Amino acid sequence: MKTLQDFNLAGQAVLIRVDFNVPLNDQKQVTDPNRIIAAKPTIDAVIAAKGKVILMSHLGRPDGAIDPDFSLDHIKDAVADVLGVPVAFASDCVGPLAQAAVEALPEGGVLLLENLRFHAGETKGDVSFAQQLAQLGDFYVNDAFGTAHRAHASTTIIAQFFPGKCAFGTLLAKEIDAIEKVMRTGEKPVTAILGGSKVSSKITIIENILDKVDHLIIGGGMTYTFVQALGGQVGNSICEPDKLDMALDILAKAKAKGVQVHLPVDVVAADGFSNDANTQVVDTYQIPAGWEGLDAGPKTLELFAQVITGSKTILWNGPVGVFELPSFSKGTISIGEAVAEATRQGAFSLVGGGDSVAAVKQFGFEHQVSYVSTGGGAMLESLEGRVLPGIAAIQQYSQA
Repeated sequence: MKTLQDFNLAGQAVLIRVDFNVPLNDQKQVTDPNRIIAAKPTIDAVIAAKGKVILMSHLGRPDGAIDPDFSLDHIKDAVADVLGVPVAFASDCVGPLAQAAVEALPEGGVLLLENLRFHAGETKGDVSFAQQLAQLGDFYVNDAFGTAHRAHASTTIIAQFFPGKCAFGTLLAKEIDAIEKVMRTGEKPVTAILGGSKVSSKITIIENILDKVDHLIIGGGMTYTFVQALGGQVGNSICEPDKLDMALDILAKAKAKGVQVHLPVDVVAADGFSNDANTQVVDTYQIPAGWEGLDAGPKTLELFAQVITGSKTILWNGPVGVFELPSFSKGTISIGEAVAEATRQGAFSLVGGGDSVAAVKQFGFEHQVSYVSTGGGAMLESLEGRVLPGIAAIQQYSQA
């Protein structure tokens, strides 16, 4: 896996695909700079090597048309603040304006190009658009894991124009390494914690990881599809009746592979989907009519914690309750505490997926786990066993 350290970048114009698709408020100010911060080590490395940094990113979904609301000019100052250096801006990402901005850039300078998605060729994976981008640089770096599952011009197609002169950025290399540790090289016992509302959205992940894990903890709304499949009463809990056979098939496959599946034994049930609803702790298999399970119960959390703290490698994807409502956040917080404790004891822990990442940040576990993935869809597709096109392209052309 070629990284920046394998090349001499002095004097080189280095095109870096970053993921600066950051949230903006009504005043077009960046409200969460974490994606910019995540790319800083790669950018710093190129600056230190006396290369010329040319940053490419998308922002929002302007659908191939120029939309001032999605101009990367809005985030230029935030990028400069994070990097601690001046950042120039080019009002186009290809053509004469972009070329002139690159030529004016000094060694160690930083240039931010305009939104890639102002051109329809970006999302279409257009070869000619990728070639126009490639003309701006001597070297190409992909550091955008969040878009590595898309075969877009700047994430995948462009690599062919840099044979032997492309590499993974620091962030993307870390993401690949973290997934490798869970899926291939992780120390046993390996535990996967899968939450969320639907079995159907996680079926491919479950089937792909059964050969890699020793324990599978199932929580969140998809619990109740398994419980109903096993003959339990789930009341008004979220459930996919058409996926009952699928749930039983998963349990049978897990048993055949020697994987221990852990389902909640008790849940916090409510008489409505509200933070102020009446609640009671009930047996997972005996949820009364008119009530719905919204969080894992105390006995369950004790059992889950025992499994997690006894693990050496942990994947956490999805909350185990409706953590957005304080009354039903205890289960997800408890999982976070257990994962943090296992990490302190030397386990490797990877957290990925939008809701679980939001949870670890909300409850202060972000720096108590080994790695928090920056890519939602890309992370899920990696766990499903798919080869991400953005990664495959670098692997292919960096060896040329």
